[in-house]
Amino acid sequence: MQRYFIYLAYDGTAYHGWQIQPNGESVQECLMRALATLMRREVEVIGAGRTDAGVHASLMVAHFDSDEPLDTVFFTDKLNRLLPPDISVYRLRAVKPDAHARFDATARMYKYYVTTAKSPFNRQYRCRLFQTPDFERMNEAARSLFNYTDFTSFSKLHTDVKTNNCRIMHAAWTQIDDVTWVFTIQADRFLRNMVRAVVGTLLEVGRGKLTVDGFRRVIEQKDRCKAGTSVPGNALFLVDVTYPEELFISS
Repeated sequence: MQRYFIYLAYDGTAYHGWQIQPNGESVQECLMRALATLMRREVEVIGAGRTDAGVHASLMVAHFDSDEPLDTVFFTDKLNRLLPPDISVYRLRAVKPDAHARFDATARMYKYYVTTAKSPFNRQYRCRLFQTPDFERMNEAARSLFNYTDFTSFSKLHTDVKTNNCRIMHAAWTQIDDVTWVFTIQADRFLRNMVRAVVGTLLEVGRGKLTVDGFRRVIEQKDRCKAGTSVPGNALFLVDVTYPEELFISS
């Protein structure tokens, strides 16, 4: 049995998130169906994490097992022919038998895009703001994230995780053009709905509804009700997942 990491991207607009759902199509289910067709058996696929409904990934990683070694270039091409246009596989990499796409990831990175301009071409991938917030103040608040590990205030309620602790490695707003900004955040792990709740609360700081000290108090209170409203998922992208190089058998 050979285990492979599969690197893929998807436009999440048409999906109910990554994870298989009883009420709608998911990216995981679509990928498993294509793999089952190619391999002529049921194939379990485990992702590096779960993206919510409508959230995109320019890079997601998942793993699956094969009964025999695969020609990774040929297999990738075949898989892409079976997948719909909004899901694309970049490559496969052979990994050690116990390598795990979720548990062995050392860091994940997300980007959230906001714009102050109306554009028909960006409506599925940007969150429209009707006034320009104070991004300098928002960056000051974002730097506070490095001083904490318990992010209960930004977690979806009633989840089944054992801990709400995360280690934030990067968190900052940068301007892309005259009307577009992106929030980039990297951590060892993320809680359900965490990035969207962080962005929503930072926007309250940028709009003057919350001070930087108030942002810190939101974190310290460990209460989701104290944080801001979660921003829409359509402007959120999973962009990177990092692993120790020793997991890989091939490049």
